[in-house]
Amino acid sequence: MPEFDGLIRLLDSRSFGTIWFWLALLGMWSATGRTILGVPSEVLLQARRAQAAGEPESPAVITLLDWLSLTLPRWLLGPQEGAIFLAVTSFLMSSIAILGFGYGLEMAQALTLLLMPFLILFWMRVLLARQLAPLLAAGQAGERPLDGVASDAARYMIRHRRLVSLLSVFSVAVTAGWGTLWALTHPNGL
Repeated sequence: MPEFDGLIRLLDSRSFGTIWFWLALLGMWSATGRTILGVPSEVLLQARRAQAAGEPESPAVITLLDWLSLTLPRWLLGPQEGAIFLAVTSFLMSSIAILGFGYGLEMAQALTLLLMPFLILFWMRVLLARQLAPLLAAGQAGERPLDGVASDAARYMIRHRRLVSLLSVFSVAVTAGWGTLWALTHPNGL
């Protein structure tokens, strides 16, 4: 029988007591802040700078609108897809939460605290896409000037980015607090 003790210690299932869980948590939130609906943050910042400099139709602004036209359709859910996704994720998250907080399983608690904010983030992104889709459609149809579409889109995206930052700080703080409480009440991981 091969010895798996070293591997088991490396991949310890005690979530709050291992460095891997905290690295995954911080890595996921760090990666999340780099794009907004798939648009790199640098593209948004360059477009904002160009608008502030009085260049409403500069290449940076056009690049932002191009990125949005490419990435926005991925986030638009129809009523049926949204209902199915909501039902499946609600079932899975409530099952994990019951296992974690109802039955005291540490791994399920950690998964709940890790995944629940990302589920909220997903719906925030879907709502942002629903706000941006009519703007982009009006700009493509020529009903609104491109500089107005780009400024409104950038404003919505900046607001979304700030809300994501607040969500990330709150979720990391809650997870750290719960992990500390767990470690204090279960000093040997039992």
